[in-house]
Amino acid sequence: MKQKTLVLSIFIGLILLVVVTGVIATKRIRQAEKLAPMRGQMVTGKGGATVHVETYGPARAQPLILIHGMSGSTYDMTYSLLPEIEDEFRVYVVDRPGFGHSPMLEHGEDLLSQARAIREAVFALDARKPIVLGQSYGGAVALRMALDAPESLSALVLVSSPSHEWEGPVAPLYRVMTTPVVGPALAWLICAFVPKSYIASQIDDVFAPQSAPDGYIDAFQPLMSLRPETAQLNARQRVAIKPQIVEMALRYPTIGIPVESLHGTADTTVPNLIHAIPLDNRMQVNRLTELGGIGHMPHHVAVDEVEQAIHRAAARASLD
Repeated sequence: MKQKTLVLSIFIGLILLVVVTGVIATKRIRQAEKLAPMRGQMVTGKGGATVHVETYGPARAQPLILIHGMSGSTYDMTYSLLPEIEDEFRVYVVDRPGFGHSPMLEHGEDLLSQARAIREAVFALDARKPIVLGQSYGGAVALRMALDAPESLSALVLVSSPSHEWEGPVAPLYRVMTTPVVGPALAWLICAFVPKSYIASQIDDVFAPQSAPDGYIDAFQPLMSLRPETAQLNARQRVAIKPQIVEMALRYPTIGIPVESLHGTADTTVPNLIHAIPLDNRMQVNRLTELGGIGHMPHHVAVDEVEQAIHRAAARASLD
């Protein structure tokens, strides 16, 4: 009898935990979505994928696509960089599929699928050849775009981009997040109960040795990336990126459009010695700008240098 009572108590406790977790997580998600509303439009490309695209700047200016990194959204790419460039370029800021306000792709979530979805969505608005800027994981998407359809682009700007194989396993959290049953349960628990102080500390780590700009965390709404489906997608993409990068690296010398890359020498998230230097050695079209003492987020802490790289890419593209 006591054993049955114990089992019943555990069962009831689990049910209560599920209900409470769902209620708290849903409340946090709604609050984050309210504070980070959709500012652009949902655009469906010829392949059928829909992407959230924000449009800024003069209609006749050189088109420029901005692609955010892991756990990001348009709110990251527009916070510091956009005000410096929107008067000079026709800027298309996208939420990668499954992030921000973009729905997940029905088929595929790899770099190639994302690159095609983004390119086709922007091309539905503007058929001209754009410069494509990608930061971190977004840089890998930009590289994939250049390998997939180089004739459709005018230049690349890579900011803190992964480009080559690195040593070490994937973080255990990402592995667990990709497992059946346990992964979804963990995603909901994290969304409901992870404290804001921990989120802030993780953002500090990404910006180190610099600090996030004042107001960035509130504007960025990191809980948007902790929505359970988004968090699981992020984990799957983190697990799957390395073999894709290894395959892509063999083809970098075939990229013929101008490439400007920027990388902080103090970047511990995507170390420049593993990624930026080998990329520069393999691509004659690349011009590397090493940012002394800068970490992983130059588009916030070295905005002038990023802006200059965009202008160099535009100037080089006009000469090709």
